[in-house]
Formats: sequence, structure tokens, C-alpha cells
Amino acid sequence: MSQLGYRLNQMVNIHHKESSYSTRNSRGNILNLAAKQLLEGGFKLRDPSGLKTKHVDYLVSKWQQDGIADKTMKNRLAAIRWLADKIGKRNIVARDNDDYGIATIRNNPVGKSKQLDNDKHSKIKCEFIKLSLRLQQEFGLRREEAIKFNVSYAWQNNHIRIKGSWAKGGKYREVNITTQSQLSLLKEITAITKSALIPATSNYVQQLGLYERETARVGLNKNHGLRHHYARQRYLELTGWQCPANDGPKRKTLSAEQHAIDTAARLQISKDLGHERLSITYTYLGS
Repeated sequence: MSQLGYRLNQMVNIHHKESSYSTRNSRGNILNLAAKQLLEGGFKLRDPSGLKTKHVDYLVSKWQQDGIADKTMKNRLAAIRWLADKIGKRNIVARDNDDYGIATIRNNPVGKSKQLDNDKHSKIKCEFIKLSLRLQQEFGLRREEAIKFNVSYAWQNNHIRIKGSWAKGGKYREVNITTQSQLSLLKEITAITKSALIPATSNYVQQLGLYERETARVGLNKNHGLRHHYARQRYLELTGWQCPANDGPKRKTLSAEQHAIDTAARLQISKDLGHERLSITYTYLGS
């Protein structure tokens, strides 16, 4: 057992009162495996406190390359999240398995996509929140990005810029303007404000709270599905056919030429959404 593996086992045993023996045993096995694979991967990590995002990303990538089943991947990530919590570094692991392309919807992702219900949307009192929701649908933005969106900075002729301070992981990106509805939305925002979609009397945390209350009040919850809708529409634009999640052909049935088009489209959509991996698109588009 490596030094890291030994320290991880110590941590599992120290917190023995938190869970059953079987859970502790499973967690210990997973963490020991992770320690072994990090060492084999060239990471000379000796203490759990040194664990970083790059280590987690390496493990997830390796497990995916090894063809580990989604259910097993979820169990392994649960153990890694437990560890991250114990060392005070929760942010080194993505909060949602969707961010790694790991989800039950990989086989049946149809229910995740949603469009704005215009009747419910019209009942929201804050115009800024209405616009933020439309940004989520039109450009596939995350909630925080849509709330912090500053049209004066973002709109650059044929694309928008997403500032790192708005985005998850601090990743700057650009998203092309490809539809008339996107352009119309940007013009509407410009007519209302030249700043972020947050009232001058509020800050982000306050606006987020209002967003949550207003969307809950009118029944517009689970708005991450708006990103799924964007991804599927963008896929149709780029390929000319529906994605598997919308009853289009599965990747394994495509011709060589179609497969190349599919791969290029998925990589572009992954970039649009603020990711860098093709595997994440299985969550949004199906496989």
C-alpha cells in the first residue's frame, strides 16, 4: 500500500461512526484504488490534503477510458466527494455527475430538455430574471452566467463572450450568435440595461435568491433543462439531423462521414456549454 493509500485508510477508519461497515469498506477500497492509480499515473501525492482538481480529472478520465459503468463511476465519485469534503476542498470535484458525462440519462436523456413555458414566464415580476431565463434557453448559459450577464461586455458582433468570473471553473468562452431569436434577445437586453442583469440596488447573491423564489412561485423549476434544449437545437443546426435524445440516429449507426460530422458538432457544443470533453455531450444529446 502506498503512503497516500495508508493515509486514506486512516481517514476512513477515523470517521467510522458516520456509516456502516460495508460503506466504509467500499469507500476504503475505492480510495485505495484511486491512490494506486494516481501513483501509476505519475502523481507523487503522499497526503490527501494535496488532492487537486487535476487528480480528480485524471481519475475520471482513466475510468471512462477503462469503460467503467456509470453506476460504478457514481459510487467512485461519491467516495472522492466524501474525501474532498473531509479535507475541506469540495470544489475540486464537480457537484453534478452530469459535468463528467455520467448520468442515467446517458441511456434515456429525453426528460432533461425543456423549453420556457411562456405563460409561467410572463408571470415573473422581475424583467431581469425573465431575460436571464431566456439567455439560458437561447445560449445554453448556466444560471450564474445568465444572472451576471453584462451585454456591454458580452455582445461582440457575431458572438457573445462569457467572462471567467461568471463561469464555472473561471473558464472564459465565446458562443456564436447563429439565430435571429438570439440576436433579438440581445437587442432587448440592450434596450433595458448596459450592465449586468442585476438591479443597481442588489448584488448577485440577492438576485440569485430572487431568481429562486420567483421561478419557484410560477413553477419554472429545473431550469438546467434549458441548456439541454439549447444543446439539442445546436446539434440540429450543425448536423442537419436530430440527436439521439430527440429520436435521431445513434452514433454507432452513423456512416463514417456522418460520424465525423457528429463528433465535430459535439465538440463544438461542449465548447459552447463551457466544457472541453466530448463525453459530456452524451448527457445532453444521448449516444
